[in-house]
Order: sequence, then C-alpha cells, then structure tokens
Amino acid sequence: MTTGKMCAQYGHATLACYKALEKKNPKLLHQWERWGQAKIALRVSSQEELLELAAIAKSLNLCARIVEDAGRTQVLQGARTVLGIGPGPISVIDEVTRHLKLL
Repeated sequence: MTTGKMCAQYGHATLACYKALEKKNPKLLHQWERWGQAKIALRVSSQEELLELAAIAKSLNLCARIVEDAGRTQVLQGARTVLGIGPGPISVIDEVTRHLKLL
C-alpha cells in the first residue's frame, strides 16, 4: 500500500474504535479525547498476526477493530489491512503490542 492508502486505513480503524466506544464506554472515550487522542502506528508481519492480536486484545476487554478493504484501489476486496486497538489503559494495550516495531 502507498503511504496515503495506509493513512486512510488508519483513519478507518480509528473511527471504528471511536464509534464502538461511543456506545460501549463513552467515559473512556471522553478521557482519551481530553488527554490528546494518542495514536501509534505499528507493523505486523501477516494478516494471521493481525487476527491473533485482535483476539488477544478482545480477551483483555480492549476495543479491537479490523479494517477490511473495499477493494476499490490498491488491495483486494476483503483484505484485512489494519487493526485498531483502544483507547484503553496503556499497560493493557502494551500487553498486546509491546513486541511490535513502529511503522
């Protein structure tokens, strides 16, 4: 994916997590908004790893949303491109992502 495509996918993941927490935990969402809306882009090696991380995040009660592409531009329809995790406690998110490298 080009840099622009990746940025768009990150935006989709952020919005998906935001919408989920808007209903499930608005207090946490409000706190995230007040503290600067931190976002960190990390890399994974495969779609399988993406799915595994999503399952781990969900098992820890974190919001986790996988973006599946519509296939209109650079990737195949249904390709899982990014995983949004959080907002949530940093220590819990780190349990899922600590081993990953920055993008």
